[in-house]
Amino acid sequence: MMALERLSPLERAAFLLHDVFGQSFDEVALALDRSPAAARQLAVRARAHVHIDRPRYKVEREAAEGLTRAFFEACKTGDAAVLSGLLAEDAVLHSDGGGKVYNLLNVIVGAQKLLRMFTSLSRKRGDEMEFVQFTLIDALPGYVWRMGDQIQTTALEVEDGRITRVYTTRNPDKLTRIRLN
Repeated sequence: MMALERLSPLERAAFLLHDVFGQSFDEVALALDRSPAAARQLAVRARAHVHIDRPRYKVEREAAEGLTRAFFEACKTGDAAVLSGLLAEDAVLHSDGGGKVYNLLNVIVGAQKLLRMFTSLSRKRGDEMEFVQFTLIDALPGYVWRMGDQIQTTALEVEDGRITRVYTTRNPDKLTRIRLN
């Protein structure tokens, strides 16, 4: 999903119409008001961008589940020592509330800033946090969790055993298709 969001609107449309919905390049060209050659080129560029954005480092399921649970528990309890060991120095947090729920407005960069944020969250609302289930989110290890009555997801990008990116989705419109085990 994130890879598609990074595409230009025309690249995304060409990619989806041709590669996902199976339309011919003549049909795609007509829909986009472009020549078939231009539509083909848009799809080629989109495929290249999507391929580049695939996770480069795979984590085995058992290790991934252990990492996500450890991260969640450290966030819930505010365990700065564990979080320090899990986060890369240049770790980044992206959060999506879609303007529908309270959310961070900016990307947070750096392990120290993330530590302060997670320990603060733990003090304020840690007792409301509940791990629901491990899952893969856009091929990244992640989990579904609750804070109060709000379902959320968190995906973790991992390199060399350290978390480099945290993607949290709180936007209820994006969470409607979650199936809980």
